Amino acid sequence: MSIQAALIDLSGTLHVEDDPTPNAVEALKRRLRGSGVAVKFVTNTTKDSKATLHDRLCKIGFQLDPSEIYSSLSAAATYVEKSKLNPFYLLSEDARQDFPPEDTKRYQDSVVVGLAPKAFNYDCLNKAFNVLLENKNHQLVAIHQGKFYKRNDGLALGPGCFVKGLEFATGRCAKLIGKPNPYFFEGALDGLDPSSCVMIGDDANDDIVGAMSVGMQGILVKTGKYLPDVNPSPPPTALVENFSEAVEWIIENNKQTKSA
Repeated sequence: MSIQAALIDLSGTLHVEDDPTPNAVEALKRRLRGSGVAVKFVTNTTKDSKATLHDRLCKIGFQLDPSEIYSSLSAAATYVEKSKLNPFYLLSEDARQDFPPEDTKRYQDSVVVGLAPKAFNYDCLNKAFNVLLENKNHQLVAIHQGKFYKRNDGLALGPGCFVKGLEFATGRCAKLIGKPNPYFFEGALDGLDPSSCVMIGDDANDDIVGAMSVGMQGILVKTGKYLPDVNPSPPPTALVENFSEAVEWIIENNKQTKSA
């Protein structure tokens, strides 16, 4: 089947911090968009708001509309609103902007955890612990539970170990919002046929296995936090060097599909 839409991971796939991956800017602008394939940028990044993500991508050369970004923050904010929660947040100040304001007239009834290096200290974690213990119905919401992510200075610890620590201490099971949860991919697809869509990412489990579990194809790139000794099951539809090569794979696939 011809690929109609591509979901594209950001950090580690399209860019690493403020540097695009090789030829990524031109591959997106001239090759992928030029081929008629729809794009959506999907990310588990929880440190930056959607506005900050958009500004950063534009500054390093990418052309996109804010509406094309679907983050785990977006999905989590929707979940908080629909569930009428009044959480205690373990988030960066910037990421907090994507969520509803705190209702100071209500008790905090849940804990939302993202990537928040400045909040991962004893006092904040202890506050989260006590909010969860106050009532057995108080929810632990993990925007994602990634083990690590890629920075210019190497791999860095993700929020997963802090989520697991709160689960262990409280006996609660976190509600996972971001990749690889089907909830995230279904929201990102927004009604599109999964079999006509492909996920491009650097995380074998969160990007590739997660996408393929809902019926998408998955292209794993060897940039970012890609690790050669990780063998996902099922294996990716394709394994390529970088985002630019993933774009060429899509274009070639669609050519072969049309000529068949």
